[in-house]
Amino acid sequence: MDPILLSRLQSATATMFHFIFVPLTLGLSLLVAIMETRYVRTGDETHLAMTKFWGKIFLINFALGVVTGLTLEFQFGTNWGSFSTFSGNIFGPVLAAETTSSFFLESVFLGIWIFGWNKVPKAFHAACMWIVFVASTMSAFWIIVVNAWMQHPVGYVINNGQAVLVDVVAVLFQKTAILQLLHVLAGSYILTGFFMMSISAYHLLRRQHIDFFERSFRVGLVFALFFSIFALVQGDLHGSNTARTQPAKLAAMESLWETTERAPVYLFAFPDQENERNLIEIGPIPGLASFLAYKDIDAEVTGLRDIPADERPNVLMTSFAFKGMIGLGMLFIALTVWGWFRRKKLLDSRLYLKVMLVALPLPYVANTLGWIVTEVGRQPWVAYGLLRTSDGASKLAGGQVLMTLLGFILVYSLLGVLAFFLMFRHAKKGPA
Repeated sequence: MDPILLSRLQSATATMFHFIFVPLTLGLSLLVAIMETRYVRTGDETHLAMTKFWGKIFLINFALGVVTGLTLEFQFGTNWGSFSTFSGNIFGPVLAAETTSSFFLESVFLGIWIFGWNKVPKAFHAACMWIVFVASTMSAFWIIVVNAWMQHPVGYVINNGQAVLVDVVAVLFQKTAILQLLHVLAGSYILTGFFMMSISAYHLLRRQHIDFFERSFRVGLVFALFFSIFALVQGDLHGSNTARTQPAKLAAMESLWETTERAPVYLFAFPDQENERNLIEIGPIPGLASFLAYKDIDAEVTGLRDIPADERPNVLMTSFAFKGMIGLGMLFIALTVWGWFRRKKLLDSRLYLKVMLVALPLPYVANTLGWIVTEVGRQPWVAYGLLRTSDGASKLAGGQVLMTLLGFILVYSLLGVLAFFLMFRHAKKGPA
């Protein structure tokens, strides 16, 4: 049993399970704040009911997100001790800032929001959820800063074998961090929109609480439509930055083996990493990879054969995850554009409502695929170009890691079943 592989699997399990709950927290905190603000301004009782209904789902989701997030930072010390020693001077201040600013701010004002109904002024109560939204987004920012530094280390010097922070502004506001944060937020808002549309579709198909869920559906639709298009545009900028900072990841994403001018994009390719070729290539579009990466159809794109074999990521996983993410992103645009033209005739659009009901898992899948591209595509580096994953792991026996990995899977499975049972039981009942 390889302890490094097991540690990677444990980190992947913990991270991906935690991220099931993060996007809905980020998105619902914003939409609930908007709904309650509209209630305060207009006195519309439907907006109050929407605030309470979607707010309760937010609380269930938030609670599970907190519980599953607590283990992530501990793994830096338990499974990745050498990496923690190497990068602690960078990560320590950032993670401390996340806890002392965002998490406490979020917790305090969420507590007021939960227990303050009819006890504090309505405007202040709504403001509490706006503060929760800002704090949640700030928390995402701090975490993304840490991950972005692992993708593209900046603002440091190496001193006695450790990375020492010398430019905090470079670390916090480098292009990779900003683009990654925007992409995560866009994916979160798309997921939230689809979540609202799916739950609303369930009730509209049964002609229950029609006014309430028609309004909710349209809120989710506008949210998902805007950010589906935004994610396409912003993702193009993110890809161009990846071409500059992580050429091996870009080559793996596109299954590109030869360094090529007018590099193509394949609609589908099945890579054979051992023999450094693609077994299947369908629909090459010449020059598109060059244009997307460098905005020049004749630009040269580095192929995997010009990257040392021991510095290449898993091409099959990276490529399939990337193509799957892109395919789902295009599907989200198509579904939300379809919905835009049916938004005033939802009760008569049973086919569309059925499609949106079963589409609920797709944004979860797309977000997971995006993180697979991000993390698998960075390998074999835990800090890109500085420290290999194999050198960042703690000195543990395989059996030790296997036991904790199995424990994580068991506990997280139980938590996941509980969370979705509670959310869907509440969603099925409809507004009080």
